[in-house]
This record gives sequence, structure tokens and C-alpha cells, in this order.
Amino acid sequence: MSKLATPATVPMIAESLSGDMLLVHRALAREPDAFRAIMKIHNQRLYRIARGILRNDAEAEDVVQEAYVSAFVSLAAFRGESTLATWLSRIVINEALGRVRKKRRTVGMPDNPEAQIIRFPLNSNDDPERAMAQRQILALVERATDSLPDIYRMVFVARVIEGLSMEETADLLGVRPETIKTRLHRARVLLRKALDNEIGPVLLDAFPFAGRRCEQLTQAVMGRLGFE
Repeated sequence: MSKLATPATVPMIAESLSGDMLLVHRALAREPDAFRAIMKIHNQRLYRIARGILRNDAEAEDVVQEAYVSAFVSLAAFRGESTLATWLSRIVINEALGRVRKKRRTVGMPDNPEAQIIRFPLNSNDDPERAMAQRQILALVERATDSLPDIYRMVFVARVIEGLSMEETADLLGVRPETIKTRLHRARVLLRKALDNEIGPVLLDAFPFAGRRCEQLTQAVMGRLGFE
């Protein structure tokens, strides 16, 4: 087992370190704030990657939790050869894929029809109709993303949703950048096809102008016309 740094040695180490390695050394010295900082920085990315593989909210949370435990137990093995984000992401991917393989060995790989849809924050609190339309579109995109085959979905989540570069995605998944480019193109084609099959009914409710927005415009025009 690697020897942990002591709190007294952390200030001396900090003078020659920055970023990832400093956080790692602080965590190895058992500083609670360092663990919290690592998780706060990486939670969203790791969750999205896990969910991109598993297509299930609760399972993704479990995987991220298990991955953190594994990572923190073996934190001394992190040498800074890649970013901490990449190192943690690989652990999450391995954990998630292990769970997928276990499912396939036992009950097969279900389509998770009951998987919950991730609700992104919406800035439409004053307009229920518009908020509903936005949620419909988000749900549609999420379902289409979930329908992608694993190898394309992982690339799509990393490149498009997480915004990783071609090189970062290639490093994360252990394939060549050219392969990432090909898979991303295929993912977009498949996603576009899935969206085309459903987009018509959703667009009927797009760009709504009702509720408070409609009432405000009506009142404004009435006021300008001299009506109370």
C-alpha cells in the first residue's frame, strides 16, 4: 500500500504542484475538502458518461458512486499521465461496462423502457406552456440518444453532450481520433433518423404563445388602444 502524505507535508508539496496533482495530494492527506472538490468538479461528467452507457438514472448514480470509491482507494496510483477527469472517466466506463456485461450474463440487456428522463433545468418558470414544449423536445432528444448503439452513444455523449475534443474522446475510449470521427458521424445520422420519426408531432407544440405571454401581449395592446 502506498504511503499517504501527512497534513504537515502538504504545504511543501503544494509549492511544486497545481491543479489535479495538488487535489490528489490533498486527498491522499485525507483532507475532506479535497474529496468534495474532486466530486464537485467531476460529478456531472461522470454521471452523464455512466448514463450514456446504462440509460438509467439510478444505475448511473450507483456506478459513479462505486467508481469514486474505487478511485479514492487507489488514488496513489494516479501519476498525472492523463488528466484526473480522464482517469476518473475510465474508471466509470469500466464500472458501467462491467455492469452491462453482468446483465447480459444473467437476464440479458433490457431496453430500460422505465428509465427516467433526465430533466435539464429550464428557464421557463413563468411560462408553463413553453416549459412543457421544451420538456417534450428534451425528452425526445434523450430517447433518441438512448436508442443509439453503445459504441456510438458513448462517443456522442462525450463529444456533443460533454464537449470533449476529438483527442480527449479518443484518449478516454482508447481508440484513434479517426475512429471517433467516424463513430460520431454515424451517431448523428442515426440520431437524425430517430428524431425525424417523431419530430412532427412535437413541433405541433413548439414555439407556444399562450398563457402568461399571450395575456401580457394582449394587455399591452389593449393599453395602447386606450382600454383599461
